[in-house]
Amino acid sequence: MLNFGIYLLVLIIVIWALDSVNLNAIFKKNRPYQARTIYIIIIFSLTYLTTNFILEFISSIK
Repeated sequence: MLNFGIYLLVLIIVIWALDSVNLNAIFKKNRPYQARTIYIIIIFSLTYLTTNFILEFISSIK
């Protein structure tokens, strides 16, 4: 249950943080689906990596 809570918290923080990045400027014009796909992949990747880091850090402290 702790894992799920941390995943949700980190997901919200990552979405909030990436909201300030303009990824559409990197892509060609008229490619919104590709930009959204990369945005979603980045969100889930950062969430996974950050959550695993937090959980490993917590388990190493114990």
